[in-house]
Amino acid sequence: MKRNNLYISLFFLMALIGFSACKDNTVEEITSLQTDRAFSPTDLTSSVVNKTGVKLTWKAVNNAKTYTIEVFETADFSGTPLKSISNIAFTQVPYTVTGLAGDTQYSIRVKAIGEGVTDSKWITATVKTDAEQIFKAINTAKLTSNSVVLNWPAGEPATTITLTPGNITHTITAAEITAGEASITGLTGETLYTAKLLNGAKVRGTTTFTTLLDLGGAIPVMPTDNLAALMANAKAGDVFALFPGTYNINADVIVTNSISLKGAKPSEKPAIKGMVVRVKANAGLGLKDLEIDGTGSLNGSQAIIYDEASDNAYGNLSIENCVIKNYVKGLIYVNLKTLIESVSIKGNIISSIECNGGDFIDFRSGLTKTLNFSNNTVYASVLARDFFRMDPTGSTNFPSITSVITVSTNTLNGMCNGAANRLFYVRLAKHEIYFSKNIVANSGGILTNQASTIIVAANFTANNYFNAPTYMSGSATSGAKYDAGTFTTLNPGFNAPATGNFTISQTDLKANGIGDPRWRN
Repeated sequence: MKRNNLYISLFFLMALIGFSACKDNTVEEITSLQTDRAFSPTDLTSSVVNKTGVKLTWKAVNNAKTYTIEVFETADFSGTPLKSISNIAFTQVPYTVTGLAGDTQYSIRVKAIGEGVTDSKWITATVKTDAEQIFKAINTAKLTSNSVVLNWPAGEPATTITLTPGNITHTITAAEITAGEASITGLTGETLYTAKLLNGAKVRGTTTFTTLLDLGGAIPVMPTDNLAALMANAKAGDVFALFPGTYNINADVIVTNSISLKGAKPSEKPAIKGMVVRVKANAGLGLKDLEIDGTGSLNGSQAIIYDEASDNAYGNLSIENCVIKNYVKGLIYVNLKTLIESVSIKGNIISSIECNGGDFIDFRSGLTKTLNFSNNTVYASVLARDFFRMDPTGSTNFPSITSVITVSTNTLNGMCNGAANRLFYVRLAKHEIYFSKNIVANSGGILTNQASTIIVAANFTANNYFNAPTYMSGSATSGAKYDAGTFTTLNPGFNAPATGNFTISQTDLKANGIGDPRWRN
């Protein structure tokens, strides 16, 4: 029996030794695995840098010595590659491919090159480069009411320049390519144009400019002229073209006929100081390309006051591309039975309108049929009161009118400081409010707390509230209403808000067209 146990023990010992030997051989075979092809790189990603460069990143391969990149404009990699780059060491990854065209869809592939083995299989990615911007800044000395000279680096190829509005196409000559300069004529005065430089269908540059005021029948005004007297004595339809300089008014100016004041050179805004405009007799008023500074105005009043009641509608009020600042009480004041056909406030930079003693846009006894407030920047303003005020007396005086208020693509920073200060203090019996793609930043206050202010979620879209939480929820103000539409809370990354530079760095806000367009470039 003991002998049998001995035999059994020897048998198991031999089996164990044999198993260990097999295991050692298996490990040896795996660690010395040989292949006849390089492994393919993995996790290839591509991103655009500096508009026309493509940064490529991938993971290293153990048996790769170098890597090769090929770039094609064809989706199926047919034909000859546009670029082929060899002998790339992994220490060069991420690798940026340069010299590509803008506004172009590319197909890119990468393979590993081993030593003494076949190349790996390709891995692929696609990417579209951004439209280029090779236009130079426009020389304002070469800008007139009906022409512009556009420049880009000499020798850079291009085929056409298109301009809108007007659907104008200028075919570029060989001489213009050599000079990097083209003159476009036949334009309309005082018009904002967008010009695109194209090479075939690819955008190489985009720029905007406004042609000068075509004086035509307009009345030229110099800083030495008495602007207040000209306005008071104007005839209906008069247009005053103000040349650059400072116009010291420091007085109330009475306007009884529909007139317009415009900067003769939009790039050099004339500065009007201390002016309060009192509008009467159903007059309309246009202000464009001006700097309007309330410093020195009498009684710390609003910039524009409707100063006479009427059963008939006043003409349109248009304020466009102006810099407005330093008014104590507000921007617009309507405290009489006054109906305005339309109010359009567009493309302005407005600051230091304190609203001490009045609201920013303040309708007490009147109303406007439409109010369009768009593409403006308002900062360090509306500190003491409300942004838009429209009292019910307006509807009492004009019961058939529905006032439509549209506020879109504005940058509003540092306003409505008080917990109960409202963006919309609108109590008209008939009104509609549309609020979209605005940035509200570093601001207290609320949308409204009035039962009669109509906030419809579908009319509030794509706004961004940064450091302005009480517009969305959580206000301690009784009856507060919130933005129930779509909104974000992203940090715009303003460049220098303290000095009035609200250029944003947040890419999603740029891409989605949020805020005043001037700061998204």
